[in-house]
Amino acid sequence: MYTIGKYKGTDKMSDLICTQYAMLSVMSRFGIKLGFGDKTIREVCEDNGVDTNTFLAVINVLDESNEAMTDEERSKISVKALVDYLVNSHRYFLGYKLPLIRQKLIEAIDWGSNDISMVIMRYFDEYVNEVNKHMQYEDEVVFPYVTALLDGNVQHDYNIEIFSRKHDNVERKLSELKDIIIKYCPARSTNELNGALFDIFSCADELISHNTLEDKLLIPAIHVMEQNK
Repeated sequence: MYTIGKYKGTDKMSDLICTQYAMLSVMSRFGIKLGFGDKTIREVCEDNGVDTNTFLAVINVLDESNEAMTDEERSKISVKALVDYLVNSHRYFLGYKLPLIRQKLIEAIDWGSNDISMVIMRYFDEYVNEVNKHMQYEDEVVFPYVTALLDGNVQHDYNIEIFSRKHDNVERKLSELKDIIIKYCPARSTNELNGALFDIFSCADELISHNTLEDKLLIPAIHVMEQNK
């Protein structure tokens, strides 16, 4: 199936995954499991208690071939479902993806070349620290602020513009790590190191997508909520 334009609730979920396999990670963060047969996106979302409009908004924003969202489409998003999705994304990066890459690097690097090997691991650990701080701020400040807004509680000493101004690109240092590995990293095994590097490329792309969702969906939605309070 080749999709022209935005995905719709009437499209089959299996067609989405077969044409956009990167959306598997979107499904998992929404808590959707495989094994849904020929059901549509809407049917699968309803079966799993997932807000369909929010799911569609996420996959369509991440599909760069699509045009920008309209205000009407954005107004149909469930902010709570979006925040839950972003929280699950944080758990994925910090609890699974980044630790897995670290383990792969340890197994792939030739530790006989101690200087560059230690530099690479230290650089990676510093990067993970940055990501942890970035996501901890969102978990402890931004998302509770949004939850309070949803409950009708206005916090006068904070607004989403503060978050927007300090919303940095956490994938930048990971891109620098890729360059160091490509140019200088000694390897025990080419396959193992290339596998770790592939995961680093993939993780950088996923972090860019994560930031894109916050910039294009979360921040505009909260702006609207703040204006209506």
